[in-house]
Order: sequence, then structure tokens, then C-alpha cells
Amino acid sequence: MADFYLAQYNIAYALYPLDDERMHGFMSRLDEINALAEAAPGFVWRLKSDSGNATDIQLYDDPKVVVNMSVWQDADTLFEYTYHSDHVKVFADRYQWFERRPHEAHLALWWHPADQTPSGEEGKKRLAYLQEHGPSDYAFTLKRRFEKPAV
Repeated sequence: MADFYLAQYNIAYALYPLDDERMHGFMSRLDEINALAEAAPGFVWRLKSDSGNATDIQLYDDPKVVVNMSVWQDADTLFEYTYHSDHVKVFADRYQWFERRPHEAHLALWWHPADQTPSGEEGKKRLAYLQEHGPSDYAFTLKRRFEKPAV
């Protein structure tokens, strides 16, 4: 068993309330995309409420902030799921439903102890740190990765 897994936390700012008809293309695919993630090689865990997804978990004052958080064996398996599975079809259409914020980090990665589950609050802190300080071993990106801690 690995001593550390890769935690990922990302946010998106919905253009409309989640129950708005204009969000249907995104909301109607959540179960499919979540199931795809759970079946993907390297998947370990994802944040979800009793609804089966995380769209009703509010970690920010703004109800249009959608949170996604998951844990993977490593960055390569996360990358494969994100860019080389059917997830990419929804990802490619994201600007139909979410704001473009090109100068703001929206994804933070970090190495998390394999025997623990990260919290949404931890993800929030890691993303805020990344936004303020840039990539480091505390919070990084798929483009600027840091090695798993030595045991």
C-alpha cells in the first residue's frame, strides 16, 4: 500500500444556478462522470454528499462555486482520467456552464497520507495557498508537479 496518495481539489464558478435549465448539460452528466472516475485506474476516493455528488456541498459563501475533490494513486492516473477518458467531453464544454478565470488557479494537488481522508476545508486552504504563493510541495498543479514525500 502507498504511504501517500495524490489529493486533488478544484473549484468552478457556475454561470447560472445549478437548477437552471442552462446547467442541464452539466448536471445531467454528473452521475455518469462520477461513475467513470470511480472505475478509472488509480481512483481512490471522491468527496460526495448523500446525493452522490459534491454539488450540494457548500464550502464558499457563493452558491455558484462548485467543488470537486478526489484522491488518486498518483498524478499520472489523474491525468489519464482527466484528459484521456470520456471525462474530456464534459471538460471540453465547461465554458458553457462555468466562468473563465484564466489568471486564477482553480486546481490544487498535494500528497496526502494514504490512511487518511482529506477534508474540503483542507482543499480550500491548499487552493488558497497555491493562488497566493504558486506551486510548491504544499500545493501544486499537473503542469508543475512535486514528488511524493519520502517515507
